[in-house]
Amino acid sequence: MQEFDYALTLFGLLLGLALTEALSGLARALKSRRQVRIGWSTALLGILVACDVVTFWVFGWQMRAHITASWPMMFAGFLVTGIYYVAASLIFPGSPDEDHEAHFAANYRLVLVGVLVCNLALFGWVVSIVGTDNLFSARQIVITWSLIPVTLAAIFARERALVLGCIGWLIMLYPLSLVWS
Repeated sequence: MQEFDYALTLFGLLLGLALTEALSGLARALKSRRQVRIGWSTALLGILVACDVVTFWVFGWQMRAHITASWPMMFAGFLVTGIYYVAASLIFPGSPDEDHEAHFAANYRLVLVGVLVCNLALFGWVVSIVGTDNLFSARQIVITWSLIPVTLAAIFARERALVLGCIGWLIMLYPLSLVWS
């Protein structure tokens, strides 16, 4: 078994559980849609976290040659994937009777802080491996560098429209990164 395969058992499991948590929350919400309105805010937050988790899997595969089964790597991977799991578990309310918009208002900051921490950890790790070449191309500035201020704006914003606009921008970065090579 290669070191990447060994590390993947932990990281892949936790990332898979994070996606499962988000998808089970969505399934619970859809089952209770006749009693409680789901709302765009909760749905957008779920889409953002799902896209981000999948992106982590992609980066993990692309950087597999640099993943070792060392204690620091495994613990750092556990922390990041654990944060994703907790963030995903906070997206949807646990009870189908709970108001989704109130739940969003109470938890979106924690979810976004978790996403930001995970992305900063990934960004720092990738830069430590590949260096800073091509770090300031137009593509990197728009796709990578906008993530930090836009996420911070969403975390600290008081206006719901601004928060949802920031989340919408963050979601649009994923398809943009696919078409802008």
